[in-house]
Amino acid sequence: MKRTALCILIYLLAMSCQTKRETPVSYEPVAVKYMHQIESSLNDIIVYDIFSAPVASRIYAYASLAAFEASRWMDPSYPSLTRQLHGFGRMPVPENGKEYDYRLAAVRAFFNISQKLTFTKDSVVTVQNRILNELKGSTSAAIYERSISFGDEVADSILACAARDHYKEIQGMPRYTLRDENGRWKTTPPDYLDAVQSFWNKMSPMVMDSAAQFKPIPPPSFSLDKQSQYYKEIEEVYNISRNLTDSMKEMAAFWDDNASATTHVGHLMFATKKPSPGGHWINITAIASKQARQDWLQAAQTYALVSVAMYDGFISCWDEKYRSEFIRPVTAINDMIDPGWESYLQTPPFPEYTSGHSVISSAISTVLTRIFGDNFQFTDDYEKPYIGMQRSFPSFLKASEEACWSRLYGGIHFRSSIVNGRTQGLALGKFINNKIHLQ
Repeated sequence: MKRTALCILIYLLAMSCQTKRETPVSYEPVAVKYMHQIESSLNDIIVYDIFSAPVASRIYAYASLAAFEASRWMDPSYPSLTRQLHGFGRMPVPENGKEYDYRLAAVRAFFNISQKLTFTKDSVVTVQNRILNELKGSTSAAIYERSISFGDEVADSILACAARDHYKEIQGMPRYTLRDENGRWKTTPPDYLDAVQSFWNKMSPMVMDSAAQFKPIPPPSFSLDKQSQYYKEIEEVYNISRNLTDSMKEMAAFWDDNASATTHVGHLMFATKKPSPGGHWINITAIASKQARQDWLQAAQTYALVSVAMYDGFISCWDEKYRSEFIRPVTAINDMIDPGWESYLQTPPFPEYTSGHSVISSAISTVLTRIFGDNFQFTDDYEKPYIGMQRSFPSFLKASEEACWSRLYGGIHFRSSIVNGRTQGLALGKFINNKIHLQ
């Protein structure tokens, strides 16, 4: 009898200890800072590794989706985003009746993706370990290990989708072949680099039905007639470049975001590491999220949706770039007006039409307007560490409009590329807003 009572006592003590270890995790509001930190760290790594803008968009999309899908179980009323996108299978589900810290799972999933898709792996691991250690707090060993394991499962599921998106196949395709035809794109000074990601339209879209779903009208037809739209647009870029105001120069520099820019000093050449257009908008997303005091799940959902818009935006834009293969202003002006002319900003190494900034900025600003409203005022300080500059805007759409026209002042895009690129991006953003259900 005594032995039975002793066994019961031991069992009750064990259950008591287990219950204590499985106390539900408290998601205090301050924890959202780590969501912003992981996105910021990825921004830094992408700048350091000098990924092209389309490739960077792929990294942001998969990492941000992983973070959201791992953490959305804090509140299961949040709908899965991957279930609403093309090409994703069912995400892992947490074990019923078990406690998890979904912040730990989200951080683990995010950095698993980041580590697999970037080069600077030591930095990824260092930042991951610091944040996981800070979040761990008083969480029991069982909850910690279970949460980390769940994050790994989500990351593995996302990476399985990434393996099917055709990225590996297009990296092995033949190099872009230049066509010596009037009005066609040619490599541009100062480095005459090969075309960037000429097969990007073969990537699998996440929301769009096809890369050509938002195909814009064609660019102006080549013409030597000085009254033609073709010649007038060339002349406009040239005339503006000769009368740039300080305001125009500041606007162009602020939205430059050319990750592949190089500087030449005599016979020396070195690369200047700059953010990509997508990275610039990820930082704007962070500013808005903090200003609106979003909680963890709201912030994770916002980053994920912005990244998806960015990813599909580059597929849509690059589809047209390598369809029309339109000439850049620097080439056209050198050929037809002034052989010694140089653009104010360095021309990126890919065709002109349509403007990537115009498509991406317009799509993302439309998504952000859905989340934060039409008249969300903010100050964009992303360029401050790079060029010591910040600018304030009355809304996301106004900011994106400035990003569009900055390309004309920079001398790297024609008017039609900007106007039609904006139409393309706004249509994509509206389509995403209508198709994707949010909490």
